[in-house]
Amino acid sequence: MNFLLKAAMGGGPPDVGKMMGGDEDKDPEAEKEKEEQRQEALRQQEEERKAKHTKMEAEREVIRQGIRDKYGIKKREEAEAEAQAAMEQASEGSLTRPKKAVPSGCGDEDEEENIMDTVMKYLPGPLQDMLKK
Repeated sequence: MNFLLKAAMGGGPPDVGKMMGGDEDKDPEAEKEKEEQRQEALRQQEEERKAKHTKMEAEREVIRQGIRDKYGIKKREEAEAEAQAAMEQASEGSLTRPKKAVPSGCGDEDEEENIMDTVMKYLPGPLQDMLKK
C-alpha cells in the first residue's frame, strides 16, 4: 500500500504512475488537433460576441434616434459641425478669430517688398536714396 501511495504522489518509479491511470504518453497529432479545435472554438466565440454587441448597439442607436426625434435633439457630430461653422462665420472679421497656420508676412516675397516700401516711407530722403541704390 505504501508503494502505491508513493507512486501516486510521484515518489515511486515512473511506470507505476501510468499503471494507476496517471500521465499517459500523449500523441502529438492528437494534441495538435485539440489545440486547433480550441482555437476554432475561441474564434467562434469571439465572432458570436462581436455579432451580439453589434446587434445590441444597433438596437441602442434605434432607441437613441427615437429620443432625438421625440425631443428635437441633433446628433453630437451634427451639432458640433454646426457649432464649428457658426464659430468660423462669426469670427470672420473679429479680432479674436483663430490664428492661421502661417501668419501673413512669413515667406511671401511680395509682402517683403511691401514691408520695405513701408519702411522707406518713414526714412529721411537721403537715406531713402542710399537704400534704393
